Amino acid sequence: MLLENKNAVIYGAGGAIGGAVARAFAREGARVFLAGRTLAKVEAVAGEISAAGGTVESAEVDALDERAVEKHIGKVVEQAGRIDVSFNAISIRDVQLTPLVEMSREDFMSPIMTGTTTHLLTARAAARHMVTQGSGVILTLSASAVRAYVPGVYVGGFGVACVAIEALTKQFAAELGPRGVRVNCLRPEGIPESWEGVSTEGWSAPTEEVEAALKDRSLLGRVTTLADVGNAAAFMASNRAGAMTGIVVNLTSGTVVD
Repeated sequence: MLLENKNAVIYGAGGAIGGAVARAFAREGARVFLAGRTLAKVEAVAGEISAAGGTVESAEVDALDERAVEKHIGKVVEQAGRIDVSFNAISIRDVQLTPLVEMSREDFMSPIMTGTTTHLLTARAAARHMVTQGSGVILTLSASAVRAYVPGVYVGGFGVACVAIEALTKQFAAELGPRGVRVNCLRPEGIPESWEGVSTEGWSAPTEEVEAALKDRSLLGRVTTLADVGNAAAFMASNRAGAMTGIVVNLTSGTVVD
């Protein structure tokens, strides 16, 4: 198993992407510590992992609350002895489908402030423990909106937030690499299966049309899945990716080409 004897913290674990990564980590042998603002959702994922034979703990943590993040990570280290992997998948409160010339400052800044703040807090908290042990992996999350420079596509501050998260990832990688800590970012495309149960009111097209458009744009003629993200995260967190740091893993199925 890729992550046997590893301790991994997943923020936003009650969400679609966070849950998928948590399941993948547990399947690959990691002891997973799930954190999220809505405990019921986190515990639902924890229940699935436990039923499948995984080792899991869950906690209510607001990943935008500096003290809460530090307190939780301290408890994890106290309980498990060390932290090997940190992954942040919380929603960053983006407002899209509105041209910048019509968007309020608050709506534009919301994803930028949320995305950079939560990734700074969670990565920093994990890094402070990882550098003392001389090893660890921090994974961040952006999206294909980082390259959404297309007429008629309005991503508001979300694309800027993704650019900032990717830049923050590389800066952390440069600072932490000499201390044995790897830092990488996952960049998926929109994942249709993650939209289940999410209100799509106000979207520019029905979800089926959006999915079809993603397939048309993809070099592979397919959409990115939650399993794709989970499998990539597990590999990047493992020792098999030991020479990889400061990179953005393109999981867009070819809708974005680096």
